[in-house]
Amino acid sequence: MLPEIIPNWHPIFVHFTIALFSIATLLIFGSLFIKNDFRTKILEAGYINLWLGCLFTFVTVAAGFYAYNTVAHDEPSHAAMTDHRNWALVTASIFLILTFWSIKLYRADKKQNRLFVFCLVLATSLLSITGWKGAEAVYRYGLGVMSLPNTDSHQHQEGGAMPTDHDSNMQNSTSTPESHEMPKSEKSVNGHSH
Repeated sequence: MLPEIIPNWHPIFVHFTIALFSIATLLIFGSLFIKNDFRTKILEAGYINLWLGCLFTFVTVAAGFYAYNTVAHDEPSHAAMTDHRNWALVTASIFLILTFWSIKLYRADKKQNRLFVFCLVLATSLLSITGWKGAEAVYRYGLGVMSLPNTDSHQHQEGGAMPTDHDSNMQNSTSTPESHEMPKSEKSVNGHSH
């Protein structure tokens, strides 16, 4: 039996996808400025990261669809989630095309193609926007967040300095994870179902 990932697997896989595509872009772009034998190794490392990123993308998108259909949400968060999904599908499609293009370049031994690098940089920009929209869905709309902290009983001194008994306040708190009320995003507030 798989361990329960709260609330789903999408946040796990998406970070691999973003990291692999970002490293691929940095390596492939950087290879344009290297003028020795090391260029080929850097470029091949970039291609490998791109190909692995493409493989992770299939799992990431599948987990994203699962999250899209199972995470409790209301109308405003549904709009944010749909916007993120739409950007993600376009971005994933572009990276899939770029992956096939890179395989063609690699097999033809055409290891440098400025148009390919330009398209890869643009795709990575789209990836950044997609990631930002995903972060907005979580941090602005609370999607996938099972429990929000109770901030009423937690105060810091003026200027951001923490009181000396900060840790003891946390330990003496009467609330437990089981006693937390579900946040609005998990409740059926103007509930929206698929």
